[in-house]
Amino acid sequence: MPSTHKRDKPWDTDDIDKWEVQPFKPEDNAGGTFAEESSFAVLFPKYREVYLKEAWPGITKALQQQGIACTLDLIDGCMTVKTTRKTFDPAAILKARDLVKLLARSVPAPQALRILQDDVACDIIKIRNLVRNKEKFVKRRQRLLGPGGQTLKALELLTETYILVQGNTVSALGPYKGLKQVRRVVEDCMANIHPIYQIKELMIRRELEKDPELAHENWERFLPNYKKRSLSKRMVPHKVNDKSKKVYTPFPPPQEKSKVDLQIEAGEYHISKEAKKRIAQEERMEKQKVKQEEKKRQREQDFIAPDENGAERKKKKRKTKGEE
Repeated sequence: MPSTHKRDKPWDTDDIDKWEVQPFKPEDNAGGTFAEESSFAVLFPKYREVYLKEAWPGITKALQQQGIACTLDLIDGCMTVKTTRKTFDPAAILKARDLVKLLARSVPAPQALRILQDDVACDIIKIRNLVRNKEKFVKRRQRLLGPGGQTLKALELLTETYILVQGNTVSALGPYKGLKQVRRVVEDCMANIHPIYQIKELMIRRELEKDPELAHENWERFLPNYKKRSLSKRMVPHKVNDKSKKVYTPFPPPQEKSKVDLQIEAGEYHISKEAKKRIAQEERMEKQKVKQEEKKRQREQDFIAPDENGAERKKKKRKTKGEE
């Protein structure tokens, strides 16, 4: 029987993008409304109250188009999103959850609303637990920003993402490929690898992607290969070995005396524990006595009058009555 799956498909042409994500429309939801209500709540810091209060009408309007209800509780400091009977997209509630997470991490509302698009995702990278020392953490976080935010801006342009470094987290928003690159750069930066190396590699890859001849070739020969160099701060070795030539002797060195042998020589091996404690106590008292005498001599030094180097005063002789 001839194969039936190798038929001509006139509708399948080369100009069709098979990886394109089609938008989910209300008519695509054949099941109707959801059986249960799903909701997510996220707390936000107090300093975000004023901004969220001003931007909340626009956020509510954007979520209503997806059929999602949202509430802002300024008393408890909480943002809540939940599904309604008008919700048609099952993934809309997950997008709304990511939206309130980004808003709580100080991402501006116009940027955060991009998460509702199908081809945009977000990633919140926790960086505080990657470095133990607080001073090193602050320096490496500043290294990620760069002078005047130039390093962060270059990373945003190369990965086509929006990046915000806030407190102990890094919030990234953009396509999936860009988020993967951003996470690698951030984690390497916290592991003491400067982001400029990753940025240089991304720039080279971006230029190589424009050449169709190199699409099926290995790019390793074009990418920079940095050798790891660990320079020790110690200039002098801990243990200096005597490299001078020694006279060869066929006999092994004499065996070192053990602790027991040394005690037998000193006559302390057969002494009881109480006697050893008493001897140690006497030695301690003797040392304390010597130190006390030394300190006493130092204190008495302050009461010794200094030598006067000035000229000696001439004593005036008293005149007697006969001399007058």
